[in-house]
Amino acid sequence: MENIAKFSQIKGIDLIATGDFTHPQWFSFIEQELKESKTGSGLYVLRSGNFPTVKFVLSSEVALIYKDGGRARRIHLVIHAPSLAAVKELNRQLGISYNIKSDGRPILGISAPKLVALCLQIDPHFLIYPAHIWTPWFSVFGSKSGFNSLQECFHEQTKNIFAFETGLSSDPEMNDLVSGLDKLTCLSNSDAHSLMNIGREANILEMKEDSYADLYKIIKSEPQRVVSTIEFYPEEGMYHFDGHRACDFSCSPAETVKLKGICPKCHRPLTVGVAYRLAELADRGPKEKKLPRRFHRLVGLDKIIAEALELKSRSSKKVRQEYDRLINIFGNELNVLLQVKIDDLKKEAGSLVAEGVKRVREERLIIKPGFDGEYGQVNIFSPSDRKGQAEQTVLF
Repeated sequence: MENIAKFSQIKGIDLIATGDFTHPQWFSFIEQELKESKTGSGLYVLRSGNFPTVKFVLSSEVALIYKDGGRARRIHLVIHAPSLAAVKELNRQLGISYNIKSDGRPILGISAPKLVALCLQIDPHFLIYPAHIWTPWFSVFGSKSGFNSLQECFHEQTKNIFAFETGLSSDPEMNDLVSGLDKLTCLSNSDAHSLMNIGREANILEMKEDSYADLYKIIKSEPQRVVSTIEFYPEEGMYHFDGHRACDFSCSPAETVKLKGICPKCHRPLTVGVAYRLAELADRGPKEKKLPRRFHRLVGLDKIIAEALELKSRSSKKVRQEYDRLINIFGNELNVLLQVKIDDLKKEAGSLVAEGVKRVREERLIIKPGFDGEYGQVNIFSPSDRKGQAEQTVLF
C-alpha cells in the first residue's frame, strides 16, 4: 500500500483504488496498512501517516464466465465498496462457492445480474460497473463473448449500473457514438498492473468532500462533476485495431470488412478490435451532436524523455534519473503533462522534452494502432524531426 501511495503522489493522484480486495492476502494488507481517513468517510489512508494526501477507495475487478442467451459470456466488472465490513461479507459469500484465492482478479461462475444483486443485498452503496467495455475477450460489449446492450447483459439489474470504463483502447469521443451510454458516467481508470502505469488513465473529479458517499453521488447521479478524464491515445491500446498477433497482421475495420473477417495469412477469423466493434453498435455519426464529456489524451513522461534521449527503454537508468529530476522540480507527472508552461519546461528539461510535451498536448503524434493484445506504437519524433533538431543544435 505504501508503494502505491508513493507512486500516486509522484503521478499526481489523490484518490486511488486498492485493487484486488477479493484476494484474502491482499485484503489482509488493506486491513493492516490502511485506516479510515476519518470516521465514516469510507476512504482510507496509510496507518503510517506517510503520503497523507493520497486516499484509497476499496475496489476490485472480477472476471465472470457464465452462459446467457445460449452463449458463453466472459466479462470483467469493477466493484467499489463502501466499507471494510461490506468487503468482508462479500468475500465470505463468494468464498463459499468460488476460489477467490487463485488470483487478484478472481474468475467467478456467476452471472452479472446475480453478482450485482449479491453486492447490493450486502450493502446498497456498492458500485458495480463494466470494465474496459469494448475489449474483445472479456468485456460487456466484446466481440468474442459480449452482449449488444447493457440491458441484454444486466437484465433487471440494469437500473443499478451507473457507469462504464472506457478502457485503454477507446476514449469518451468514441463512446459518444453509442446513445445507450448517454445516461452513464464515463470513467477512465488506469488498470495499472505496475507502479509506473498508475495514472496512465484517470478521472478528474470535482469532489465536495473526501468521502465515499460523495464519490458514490458523482458516479450515480452527478456525472457533470467528472470534470474530465485522462486518456491513453486509444490507438496505443492493445485491442484498438483488428488482426492476429501470431501472424503479425493488423488492419483497420474497413479492411476487415473487405477481408470478410478472415486473416490473409492463416485464413482464420481475425480478432476483431474495439474500433470495429464500436462501429457495429454505434447509432450516431461522428458529426452528430455529442455529450460534453471532456478529456485529455496523454503519453507518459518517461516515454517522452526516452524519445528525447533516443533510448529504446523508458525504464532505463538515464530516463529514470531525468524523470525523478523533473518531478522534484515540478511536483508530479500530471502537472508536467497538463499544466507546466512549455517555456518553463524548456528551461529545465531542454527543447526536445518540452517539444515532446507540446506535441502530446496538441495530439501531433505518429501512432501505429495496437491489435490482438499488442500495444500500439507511439512515436513523438520522426527521423526528419531529429535531423531538424540536430541542424538547429549545430546552428546555435
